[in-house]
Amino acid sequence: MVNYSPIRRLLSIPRFVLARNLTYVQGQEPEPKIREYFYFIDHQGMLFLDDARMKNFTSCFKEKKFLEFFFKRIRLNKSGRYENEFPYISLCGRERNFIRCDDVPIVYTHIITKEPSNEDFMTYGYAGEILKSPFLPNKIYMLPNTGRVYHPADDKFGGIGLVRSKLAIELSKHFEFRNGESQPPTNFKWKNVNYDLDQEWFHEKVKSYNIKIKTNPD
Repeated sequence: MVNYSPIRRLLSIPRFVLARNLTYVQGQEPEPKIREYFYFIDHQGMLFLDDARMKNFTSCFKEKKFLEFFFKRIRLNKSGRYENEFPYISLCGRERNFIRCDDVPIVYTHIITKEPSNEDFMTYGYAGEILKSPFLPNKIYMLPNTGRVYHPADDKFGGIGLVRSKLAIELSKHFEFRNGESQPPTNFKWKNVNYDLDQEWFHEKVKSYNIKIKTNPD
């Protein structure tokens, strides 16, 4: 198996980190031949080492093969380790990559159209068109108290993906608020079709997978 982990290129030795009353060591070995690393995904969908002091475009991971490898393996963390602090995990061979997020790990960044079918997809993970999900116009959901916009993701990720703010602003131009602007949008117009928005899927996924959605405004 190809090892795409960039940790060994970035760290000459593990570093002790104390964050949120949690102590861990990047690259620690809780058992023989098993290594553990700790990551953070921000609300723009960029991936960082959890203990990186600066989290911006300069310090995020950009290697597409690594991002593809990492994001395809994200799951809800049911490992029995760090489940509260790092609710997601990406298992890469003998490496356990624990993940915490500003919101959820899948953040949709762009909408692309594939020809000749004219099908629309949402991309995530900054791996180009490699990582994508079918765009479901009737499933767009906006959380009124934060203004954040969500779209379904694969159930292995917890069923909910966040829409990056720049894309969310573009999508919001197509909303209709027939119940008032203090309530979620009711309709979404896309490619000359007016969709009645499904208001239930979001709450069903939150309940089914116990997803911790950000509820405070930025």
